Amino acid sequence: MTVTTPADRFDVGTLLTENTFLIGGRWVPAVEGGTIDVINPATREVLLRVPAGGARDVDAAVDAATTAFPGWRDTSPADRADLLSRWAELCRRHAGELDTLEAMEVGRPRQGGSPIPRTIGYIAGLADKVTGVTLPTHSPDVLGLTLREPYGVCGSIIPWNIPGKLMAADVAPAIAAGNTVVVKPAEDAPLTCLYLAKLAELAGIPPGVINVVVGYGADAGAALPAHPGIRRMSFTGSPETGSRVMAACARNLIPLHLELGGKSPQIVLRDADLAYAVPAIVRSLTFNAGQVCAAGTRLLVDRKIKRDVVAAVCDALAAVRVGPWYEPVDMGPLISARQEQRVLEYLDIGRAEGARVVRGGHKLTGEMFDGGFFVAPTVFDEVEPGMRIAQEEIFGPVLSVLTFDDEDEALSIANGTRYGLVASVWTGSVDRAIRLSRAVQAGQVYVNTMGSTDVIGAPFGGYRHSGFGRTMSADSILDYTQTKTLVLKGIGQGLAG
Repeated sequence: MTVTTPADRFDVGTLLTENTFLIGGRWVPAVEGGTIDVINPATREVLLRVPAGGARDVDAAVDAATTAFPGWRDTSPADRADLLSRWAELCRRHAGELDTLEAMEVGRPRQGGSPIPRTIGYIAGLADKVTGVTLPTHSPDVLGLTLREPYGVCGSIIPWNIPGKLMAADVAPAIAAGNTVVVKPAEDAPLTCLYLAKLAELAGIPPGVINVVVGYGADAGAALPAHPGIRRMSFTGSPETGSRVMAACARNLIPLHLELGGKSPQIVLRDADLAYAVPAIVRSLTFNAGQVCAAGTRLLVDRKIKRDVVAAVCDALAAVRVGPWYEPVDMGPLISARQEQRVLEYLDIGRAEGARVVRGGHKLTGEMFDGGFFVAPTVFDEVEPGMRIAQEEIFGPVLSVLTFDDEDEALSIANGTRYGLVASVWTGSVDRAIRLSRAVQAGQVYVNTMGSTDVIGAPFGGYRHSGFGRTMSADSILDYTQTKTLVLKGIGQGLAG
């Protein structure tokens, strides 16, 4: 069952075989035969039917990855680098399909390309550069050194908001280091992940090195970190689910990387250049309809300029075009009816708490919107730091405006949630930028910008309830290795003859 989007005549069935996922080099249905309909959130039409895998499918995938591991581990790092480079090149050739496929299943307007080829290519360049160190010794007849070795079979749970890039950022370093992987994509948006696995297969990456099992979180998702064959785990998602994944990993003493939620502050000081700040604030809110853990959804503004900033942000939002991915728009729908309901409930919560809606605040209706999950970009003014809309991750296009009178108060508000993923500081003063950047508790701090796209290999990860560990950097490949110490002592001249 596939549908064709009239705007582009793009049929998902030309890229992927219905009701199959990848285990051990074979595209197979779920053992128990269940299926999931992947829908277009702009229209609610079914894009493709995929298997609903469970514990038995995870067992088969882990077995396949376990079988493939010794050969892949012993493959020359230079050969692994070549295979990843081929994968990156195939992704580059099919960047349009990758971008469109993710746009269709997530609802995000097309970006005109895909970051995936560059992500995989960056890691390919590191595959043959993983080195240990030599260690000083007390005696000249002793040699001490360290080796970096892969863990074995690694599990990866990918979220639905940016599935392609996040799968590439996780799987590429894992296999570059010599591990094999089992990926569990989100059931709402598994198609880009499946297509990436298909391109990896076409690139020549051996069977069993990359396995993909689609399924619901309570079934395949729960089975993966609990499986005794998994030796390292990665999860991106909510703190609540992350805690459950961590508990499962603890039972088998599995090392874990967690990338969790955020409630990122954007601190606008009195000397900020609003011509730069306002467009970035709006883009951060509307990109992927605010369904991004790094979205700057708390706007902290010096009280003396609040009226001007709020007016400028609302004016900019008035120009934001909302609609289906295939139209020339700036923002698309939310991913699902469940997510739409969540965001609408938070709009009611904000009003009940006493915050004032100054822009948006409603579900969009009309011919273009009635088939999908569209909510207007929303600005709440007069928000207090303790309100739920200022504390909890909404994961939608909802901006909370808070005010401060001095830097100390700005820092208190910025650090006053359980999260610590991203923060942005807008100021014309280098002194203020340095002070605030050092004091904000976040894994990434941006000054007069929002995002790290201009920096190559910037580590990404959070503090506190935003998780731990870093991805998208040179260190990510090292995180998929464990250190072995090797001590060699000479004990004579060896055997004669």
